[in-house]
Amino acid sequence: MIIDELYETVNKKGNVCVGLDTALEYIPENIRERHENIEDCIFEFNRTIIDSTLDVAACYKVQIAYYEALGIEGLRAYSKTLKYIRYKNALSIADIKRGDIAKTAEMYAKAHFEGEFESDFVTLNPYMGFDTIEPYLPYVENNNKGLFILIRTSNKGAKDLQYVDTGKGAKLYDVVGGKVNSLGKKYLGNCGYSSLGGVIGCTHQEEGIKLRKNLENVFFLIPGYGAQGGTAEDISVYLKEGNGGVVNSSRSILLAYKNKEDGFKKYGECARQECIKIRDDILKISQNKNS
Repeated sequence: MIIDELYETVNKKGNVCVGLDTALEYIPENIRERHENIEDCIFEFNRTIIDSTLDVAACYKVQIAYYEALGIEGLRAYSKTLKYIRYKNALSIADIKRGDIAKTAEMYAKAHFEGEFESDFVTLNPYMGFDTIEPYLPYVENNNKGLFILIRTSNKGAKDLQYVDTGKGAKLYDVVGGKVNSLGKKYLGNCGYSSLGGVIGCTHQEEGIKLRKNLENVFFLIPGYGAQGGTAEDISVYLKEGNGGVVNSSRSILLAYKNKEDGFKKYGECARQECIKIRDDILKISQNKNS
């Protein structure tokens, strides 16, 4: 199952998920000057980041909004990026956060698990109800695909809905997490985790300890590290023996070259070194907790 591939990749390469949230202003000026069109400019940047981090990153998360905002050329770059990740035998997460029902959800599933936009995992928003998840499940069962379902996020607005008290000693995000955990038992891999994973922001350590204990079969996609304030210490409570989750980092990796003199000339190597730093920081804390 796809979750076993991700689990083993984490064992070999560490927990870092490189977020390819590629805005035009992130790309070194010398690359922008070299290309007449947006598609080639973005793809060259992404390809170099992928090539430079391939042996130190567990997977790549491609946030579709950055590409949609650039129109057709941006979406062509999005498609080429996903295809290149697959060509390099790496794993991709399409960060699409869809959350609709019935035939509409079926079309979203088809769009992002087949054809020009095919990925290994997609992110989904279940807060409209779990019938938003159902159309994706045949792909999980029959096509070796996976889901990362929003459970508890780290943005300020999470308090508006996710933290609503259910009156039964649990928040709404606890209920959602429990449903993801239960539904995912049908799709367990040999690693003990399900191909139905969860998105869990890495803030709030006490909550993290509880979530990791309660969601024993849920593999986590963990945003919030670095630019959003999360630390390796925060991350550690969401892992089990150093696995059970991947940690997304976007800007700190993509823009690492800006912290180096003449970094624009070797932006791929700068991204690689930042990826290694994040990986090693997480590994060190995890090892200390397990020793």
